[in-house]
Amino acid sequence: MFRFELQATCPTTGARAGILHTAHGDIETPVFMPVGTQATVKSLLPRDLIQDLDAKIILSNTYHLYLRPGHETVRKLGGLHKFMQWPRAILTDSGGFQVFSLSDLRKVTEEGVLFQSHLDGSRHMFTPESTIDVQMALGSDIMMVLDECLEYPATHAAAQASMQRTVRWAKSAYVHYRKVGGDGLRACFPIVQGSMYPDLRRACVDQLLELNADGYAIGGLSVGEPRPLSLEMAEITAPLLPVEKPRYVMGVGMPDELPEYVARGVDMMDCVLPSRNARNGSLFTSEGRVLIKRAEYKEDARPLDPACQCYTCQNFSRAYLRHLYMANEISFATLATLHNLRRFLDIMREMRQCILFGKFPEFLNRVRANGSRTPE
Repeated sequence: MFRFELQATCPTTGARAGILHTAHGDIETPVFMPVGTQATVKSLLPRDLIQDLDAKIILSNTYHLYLRPGHETVRKLGGLHKFMQWPRAILTDSGGFQVFSLSDLRKVTEEGVLFQSHLDGSRHMFTPESTIDVQMALGSDIMMVLDECLEYPATHAAAQASMQRTVRWAKSAYVHYRKVGGDGLRACFPIVQGSMYPDLRRACVDQLLELNADGYAIGGLSVGEPRPLSLEMAEITAPLLPVEKPRYVMGVGMPDELPEYVARGVDMMDCVLPSRNARNGSLFTSEGRVLIKRAEYKEDARPLDPACQCYTCQNFSRAYLRHLYMANEISFATLATLHNLRRFLDIMREMRQCILFGKFPEFLNRVRANGSRTPE
């Protein structure tokens, strides 16, 4: 049965440590979820995620899996867990963010979103109910409701209309979810919207609380707004959400931003950044970011990060990683992604320990003092 167990709260900042209990295992929070958009974390095998990273939960994308291979195909093959041979928890987003990024290929109505596939131009409709059905077919442990995600900037009037539509969709989705999936084996989160307007964020929370949902997400961030504004929206929104329910900020962030969101009471985060940046040669270490293509690393025999215990850092030099990158070898993506995700997960695990032992304010102060460097 899905439930959230809150274990400790930092009295100074509001940072929280807890456990998400799911049908596919327990997840210690705060947690960063690697993104496996198309039923795979790019360049990694499930074995890598389990044995090398001990990731307890990953995220997959409803929009992409709906279009290819199709949710009914996944259902027939035993659901997403069996399809991708992943025995641990999975969160699926609603596909709303991807649909709304297709600005020239979609039309929003009160019923949902009519959109054209980026693959072949075929036309499809996502409704609050249909996105629940798709995610039920995928068999994820945590599902998201369909929401409208506006680009930044947006006028107050546009943001208000969008937020109210998101609330109406959430209510429709939850009625359907309770009919077809409300057996306690999975969870469904509505998403708080309201662009960068505090009054709209508060109004959205007030209405979504009526759902008594399994957890709540804060959406509409990382859409082009300045980072301080993103943090401000999280700081305004998170304390308004129920203490006993998990809080998830979608699509964030850089290594030094993770503690800032946790300090605002956030339990769950995801972002493509560690894996995407890895493939592009941007590697995060305890000493700062390393751009591996630089000539200074051509004969550098040091590990990427001497403080890191990942397979990459324990076995290979910066010189070798640079060679793989410059030669466009596929193995670079694997080694780089392993390291970057390990870096993010290590930061989350260290924060959790600091919260449990009452040391989180000191950790946060060190992160802020070091800028983009997060201390070991």
